[in-house]
Amino acid sequence: MNTLELKMKVEEALDEIRPFLISDGGNISLIDILDGKHVKVRLEGACNSCNINQSTMKAGVESTIKKNVPQIETVENVT
Repeated sequence: MNTLELKMKVEEALDEIRPFLISDGGNISLIDILDGKHVKVRLEGACNSCNINQSTMKAGVESTIKKNVPQIETVENVT
């Protein structure tokens, strides 16, 4: 999978979870994909300051990305 295809697959995964984040006053942006295995995202709005954002990252964002793009090993929220 080339870089563009990988980015599109990760964006599709984010599109699955985005409505839930938006309904809570937040959002998420794809920042970078390193070595085709490590995704950097940024939680935005209410999600950035939410006290359960680590839970959101693991249970929602990371699991959704890994389900759709199995080669992804890590997902990190950057501020």
